[in-house]
Amino acid sequence: MPPVELAVAAGGRRRLDRSPTRWLVVYVYPRTGRPGEEPPDGWDLIPGARGCTPQSCAFRDHHADLVDLDATVYGISAQPIDEQREFAARMHLPFPLLNDTELVLAYEPLRLPTFQAAGSTLYRRVTLCVDAGTIRKVFYPVFPPDRNAAEVIEYLRSA
Repeated sequence: MPPVELAVAAGGRRRLDRSPTRWLVVYVYPRTGRPGEEPPDGWDLIPGARGCTPQSCAFRDHHADLVDLDATVYGISAQPIDEQREFAARMHLPFPLLNDTELVLAYEPLRLPTFQAAGSTLYRRVTLCVDAGTIRKVFYPVFPPDRNAAEVIEYLRSA
């Protein structure tokens, strides 16, 4: 995992190559919806675009299981940080959302996949399981998104 430092939506910064626990689970998602706002035109036609809220809520709902497996969870998006902050508060997420509006993770060495929507570059959905700074498992494509947390738990239990 590269020594990248990203802003935390709730404040502060976190490095991706350091974890206070054995496992670091990083789920990368395009963008979450906002109450009263329609998704970008053609959003439902983009494979893997829909499902960010169910995926985040599944990680929230399984957070205690992940903590029991000695895992720290981060969600990462290129979505504006104020939108991440609002979403994390509204959904009562017990883990940090990290912001990568600069798309640092889309370049070397990770080269995470992106797509274009409504004039923005967004990340495709991918989940990384990192042990001692080394990526051990990559979930890509992630489908269905609401099952991703359970799949991660299955992997961590078997690792």
